[in-house]
Amino acid sequence: MIIDPVSSKGDVSLSDRDAAPPKKLASGDALKQKLSVELDRLTGLQAALYADQRYALLVVLQGRDASGKDGVIRTVFGACNPQGCRVASFGAPTPLELSHDFLWRVHQVVPPRGFIGIFNRSHYEDVLAARVRKLVPKSVWGARYQQINDFERMLSQNGVVILKFFLHISREEQREQLLERLTDPEKNWKFRAGDLEDRALWGDYTRAYRDALRKCSTEWAPWYVVPSDNKTARNYLITRRINRALGKLGLLYPAAPPEVLALRGELER
Repeated sequence: MIIDPVSSKGDVSLSDRDAAPPKKLASGDALKQKLSVELDRLTGLQAALYADQRYALLVVLQGRDASGKDGVIRTVFGACNPQGCRVASFGAPTPLELSHDFLWRVHQVVPPRGFIGIFNRSHYEDVLAARVRKLVPKSVWGARYQQINDFERMLSQNGVVILKFFLHISREEQREQLLERLTDPEKNWKFRAGDLEDRALWGDYTRAYRDALRKCSTEWAPWYVVPSDNKTARNYLITRRINRALGKLGLLYPAAPPEVLALRGELER
């Protein structure tokens, strides 16, 4: 099973029931085995991407607090050689970043060819948090959808393959994850009061996400809604979609020059 991109025509369903794993998906040990197979495949594809040097892969991870962005990075991209991966996290912009256009800080960390870049949150915060918390007027955030589409089109035309995943969890699952954070001394340091403030704005964020997903799911940079109440299902669906995209690139290992191959004879003496 593979998840389909969000359609730009029509509404985007983000109900709590949409956060559950698809009924057709395997479960339990069978699903864990499928995930293991996909992770092994990703290992090989990432090695080929690194050697090929014609493309970069940009993976954007968005989701509510406790939706599992860190878990995806740890599990899915743990299958990759860290030399070929770069992770960028986006918090509140600094004064320097605010003195530039909103895409300035993002463009600086777009992965170079041969690399996988993972965005933990992204430029979409500028049409999500900026909108919900009224950090800028509607005339500003409303213009950003097209600016984002143009920016991502430019990246795509320059060899950057873009996959964007919205990790969709239910309200109850978020409550359980936030409670776990608060009760676990190894996790409660990550908890912030703003997590509860954002939770109180659940409906406002849902409307903002629907607009962002619909208006910015394009042929060159599609959005995918990933049911994320189940971690194994979430990781499997994301890994499979990444593998599908990389597998279509026709990645090749470059041929070694003759003078390098000639050295084999010296080693065989």
